[in-house]
Amino acid sequence: MHDPLFQPITINRLEVKNRIFMPAMHLNMAANYAVGDRLVDFYAERARGGAGLITVGYATVDEHSGNPGNIGAHKDIYLPGLTRLAAAIKENGARSSVQLNHAGRYNHSMLMGGRQPVAPSAIASRLTRETPKELEADEIAAIVESFAQAARRVKEAGFDAVEILSGTGYLISEFLSPLTNKRTDGYGGSFDNRIRFGLEVVGAVRAAVGADFPLVVRMNGNEFMKNGSSREELVEYAVRLAEAGVDALCINVGWHEAQVPQIVAEVPRGVFAYLARGVKERVAIPIIASHRINDPAVARELLEEGCCDMIAIGRALIADPFFPEKARQRREEEIVHCVACGQGCFDNLFKLRAVECLCNPKAGYEKSRAVTAAETPRKVMVIGGGAAGMTAALTAAERGHRVTLHERSGRLGGQLLLAGAPPGREEFLELARDLDHQVALSSITVRLGSEVDAALLDAEAPDAVVLATGGEPVRPPIPGASLPHVLQAWDILKGRKVSGKRVAVIGGGAVGIETALMLAEQGTLSGDALKFLLVHGAETPESLYALATRGSKEVTVIEMLDEMGTNFGKSTRWGMMQDVERFGVRSKLKARVVEITAECVTIEVDGVAEEIPADTVVLAVGTRRHAPLVEVLEARGIPFEVVGDATKPAMVFDAIHAGFAAGRKL
Repeated sequence: MHDPLFQPITINRLEVKNRIFMPAMHLNMAANYAVGDRLVDFYAERARGGAGLITVGYATVDEHSGNPGNIGAHKDIYLPGLTRLAAAIKENGARSSVQLNHAGRYNHSMLMGGRQPVAPSAIASRLTRETPKELEADEIAAIVESFAQAARRVKEAGFDAVEILSGTGYLISEFLSPLTNKRTDGYGGSFDNRIRFGLEVVGAVRAAVGADFPLVVRMNGNEFMKNGSSREELVEYAVRLAEAGVDALCINVGWHEAQVPQIVAEVPRGVFAYLARGVKERVAIPIIASHRINDPAVARELLEEGCCDMIAIGRALIADPFFPEKARQRREEEIVHCVACGQGCFDNLFKLRAVECLCNPKAGYEKSRAVTAAETPRKVMVIGGGAAGMTAALTAAERGHRVTLHERSGRLGGQLLLAGAPPGREEFLELARDLDHQVALSSITVRLGSEVDAALLDAEAPDAVVLATGGEPVRPPIPGASLPHVLQAWDILKGRKVSGKRVAVIGGGAVGIETALMLAEQGTLSGDALKFLLVHGAETPESLYALATRGSKEVTVIEMLDEMGTNFGKSTRWGMMQDVERFGVRSKLKARVVEITAECVTIEVDGVAEEIPADTVVLAVGTRRHAPLVEVLEARGIPFEVVGDATKPAMVFDAIHAGFAAGRKL
């Protein structure tokens, strides 16, 4: 059977076995620029998993270009680590390349020993709040040469190709964009001048590596930056790059400070492939589409429709390194999909930590967290079929234990089913299905509708127990909190209850915001309806926008703190708060709820009372642990571990990692 995803492709003279391209992602796993065991093990696993071409990085070209957590390519002393990394990827079946980059004004002085970042013009970065030094002509020439020498090291280390990052708001795109390039010399002003630096880098790298060595450029198809480079300019830049001898182009989107979401769960799968198609229509070299492609069906569709020649699959290979091999063998139901949560990858980078993964606790710990067979298989009971319970059961079964998983409801998934209920969060439902399927493929015995009590424990007589019974929503001691029109957020998210037109949500944390947005979107145009009306010119774009963002309910969030959504991860929060404004959700901050009545919620802000009219009141004030069997287990002397929200309410990341640790310890 012909599978477009697994056809070979040639880049320059390099044959790649399939169309799966793992793009460079900053992992923060280098130690003072040097490649060590952690990076080698991480990429070797992805090579074993079947990716065709793996690009590592980004890698630095000089000491202003990155930080010590980046892979170093700016000195010969880093060659041994680079050589070892190239060998590990190639020995495990994949082609390898290194992405070279200079961060420009996106670099932080604190990460460079106090040195000032550099850029084409002295325009402050909205990310770092620092103003860079404007580069002199001789400094520009030195950076061009630094790219060339770094590329030489990449080739010398044994990699199969080199990539230049020419987008995302880093140095080359800073020269390209009129937003950040205000120069009046030969590197500023006209389009030809603004692309000069990028083309000089390409020319110098080509001269350093030779005509036969594959040279890839990763560039923006759209910057999503007001007053930046136009989409038409970027397509023309792609044409010039091809003319300059670039062998392939990887098309990504947006600068890091762009206000259009790029990598979070609300971004539809494969939505940005139209940008790759726009470039492919103008050039004859291979084009790679990227961003939010986490499923083989989407990848195949993009290839079959002629949008691109290869597919960049990044975080999906962090979540499941064997995604390619499972797809090749048509075992796609076994793939654990990336949920685009950012909790372990991007959020960790903001904390200056190495990348981890919500879905895959082994990511970045391929050897130290390897699951080995237990010396003595035991009878293990796992109580609770949510994220923590399923992960604990799967890990214990992988160890060789005899595992029975008890879930009191009729379905596995637990709070993943709540997390996936709001619009744009459906990937969590996919994760629930993925884990459920992993359990079905394993040796685990599943008992749904099973409420474990002391009698069942005595009857089963397990050698060990994992208690993953989760949490339950809090009902605060507010006068009127027990009135019939006062609902829990969980009831709304699960679809068990319907709200009235005027809704007050008490609690502005993650659950409260997600519930408020779910309610606010009720009555808005669906995607299909919006497309139909737009294509047929039934309404103006402005009217359609209003119909797509104004629903049938009036929603107000009441929060005691002075800001909302504080327990979202950083990579998710900004987009969620944009949606709060976009969908007309009102907020009352620093508000204490005094009383709930049949008609309203009485609040007090700075000592002033106010009434919020409400037909329905939704409680989203937190979760408390639910672990009723702890005393029973202690009394019987049965060894046990408590994981997930049964320990303390936390995020899905914490639940899965705790479940993995418990299962691995048994």
